Amino acid sequence: MNKKTLNTALLVGAVFALPQTLYAASCCGGGSSTSLVLPKFSNSMIDLSISRESYDGYWNKEGDYLKDPKGSELTQWRLNVGFAQRLADRWQMSVTLPYVWNDSHYSGIDSATDGIGDSSISLSYEAFDTIQCVWKVRKPADLMPAIYFGPSLTIPTGISPYDDVENSFDVTGRGFYRLDANLLLDKTIYPWNATVALSYGKYLERPVNREYGKYVEPYDKKLGDRSSAMISGGYSQILENMDSITYTLAYAYLKEDEGTINGHTDSTTGMEKRTLSTTVAYSTVDRNWIVKLTMNHAIKKDGYGESFPATDTVTMGISHVFR
Repeated sequence: MNKKTLNTALLVGAVFALPQTLYAASCCGGGSSTSLVLPKFSNSMIDLSISRESYDGYWNKEGDYLKDPKGSELTQWRLNVGFAQRLADRWQMSVTLPYVWNDSHYSGIDSATDGIGDSSISLSYEAFDTIQCVWKVRKPADLMPAIYFGPSLTIPTGISPYDDVENSFDVTGRGFYRLDANLLLDKTIYPWNATVALSYGKYLERPVNREYGKYVEPYDKKLGDRSSAMISGGYSQILENMDSITYTLAYAYLKEDEGTINGHTDSTTGMEKRTLSTTVAYSTVDRNWIVKLTMNHAIKKDGYGESFPATDTVTMGISHVFR
């Protein structure tokens, strides 16, 4: 495998471990939110989704979009399981766990592997007392959004490049703990809704003595700080039986700074990506069941990514809320 092909394979391996967003209920119990949020006054919720991510080229370090070699076919399937539980009037926690299947055909390399991905646990505080969804604005307080904030911890339960694997196509995790600070703003003025989600994370340094199954001279490695932002807007259609269908458009930005090896900058790390997505969600009248279909599209042009694969993802999910 030449250097160019190897670098591309490493980029593909890097994205496998990025935690995928679970599409669950909003604070009102409908289908507008793009995170695992337990609706106000609800006790618990379970979320199940399956996604197919297909790869189509990549961005190099300079941000140029390049095609994969002819005949390449890279696909990843993920089964995501999430659970949210209310701890107190304003506190809730959630746990997510993905199972990953990789199917890769790339420059003479054929690989088909599966395993658990990196899991995460989150704690959220609700900075509001009542449901913030309204039908009409009658006073300034009606404009206030539902505000959630709190930490989350990514746990390296997946298979990483530092385990006994042959190449980057086999990995299902990054191999690092990461602590994030998260902020979610969610507002619905029927039939319109809007969401803003912000996150900033720091990885914990770890010792490394093996890379892709081969033992190397030990060193300490740390990935760069990670920041992400997402903004979405949507419209809800109320059906005759009072069930609803919500249509949402979203734009997301992800950036990860360069990491370090033994305290020195690692120029082979760092990444950036911009994506567009659209979601159609069906919610029952009591908001106990939500079914969602999401299509996520990478903008395959120069300057819309850096050291990152260009992928398109289709996700189908279902959530059930326990009151």
